Amino acid sequence: MTKYERISPSTHAQHDADDEIDLRELFAILWAGKWLIIAVTSLFAMGGIAYALSKPDIYQASVLLAPANEEGGMRGLSGQLGGLASLAGINLGGSGSNQTVIAKEVLLSRAFLADFIHRRKLTVPMMGVEGWNEQALSWNYNRDAYNPETGEWLQDEKGKSLQPTDWDLVKAFKENHLSISENKESGMITLRVKSLSPPAAKQWAQWLVEDINEHMRREDVAEATARIEYLEQKLGDTKIAGMQQVFYQLIESETRTVMLANAQQDYVFKIIDPAVVPQEKSEPKRSLIVVLASIMGSFLGVLVVVIRVLILKRDAN
Repeated sequence: MTKYERISPSTHAQHDADDEIDLRELFAILWAGKWLIIAVTSLFAMGGIAYALSKPDIYQASVLLAPANEEGGMRGLSGQLGGLASLAGINLGGSGSNQTVIAKEVLLSRAFLADFIHRRKLTVPMMGVEGWNEQALSWNYNRDAYNPETGEWLQDEKGKSLQPTDWDLVKAFKENHLSISENKESGMITLRVKSLSPPAAKQWAQWLVEDINEHMRREDVAEATARIEYLEQKLGDTKIAGMQQVFYQLIESETRTVMLANAQQDYVFKIIDPAVVPQEKSEPKRSLIVVLASIMGSFLGVLVVVIRVLILKRDAN
């Protein structure tokens, strides 16, 4: 007899017979407990239906954006005379920075979003409502947290105000309302905003694009204005004709960029496909919730039936 024994055809047949017996026994067990499986599955399905119906409809509006003159504008024009500025010992900045990347990070920053929420008065629509009344085109307020008649936030059982902090607002906005994705090949950026209200989803997305463009414009204009003041001061301090010419050119460049920034509407992001009022909800997927709940119920029902039979066999032995 060698180390590796041959398995005879009769042995294979025996294994196949055992498998068939096991499958028949399992099927018999499940058939005997079919009513328990059906009951558990039905219970989970009804729970899934109740949960799905309790969730309010959420709508999503999206804006397709493209970088607006990434190599031009304030940073591009400043870079044209960057060599002369470095000779004069001045750092104009911006030549090595990607304005679109900076704008995306600013858009997701805590400071910008907190200011955006307060300036656009989104605190109550975000944290003080339960849904949207499509017939009346108005919010359904959460009166356990906010009183729309007095405009005041209520208190919890411990006497603590339910008014959300800036931390709560920014966290909720980033987790529940705002998402940004970028197509690496084309450079196109898609900004998506979710809300319980279809008009609000469209309006918030539009406001975000407007505000980030305006924010970046103000920042660059302020920086250029400060550089102009500095250059004028340096111009008055030097008597060298060559350096004076450099300062004149730099001041002219910075003045031109300020004028172009104020005249350019789409300063960082250019709207390719604007936001529209969504006609269909994006969440929740109620049918999917019910299907998943039913599957979970059926698995649990099968598990209960099998465990019960195993326990009965163990007690019998």
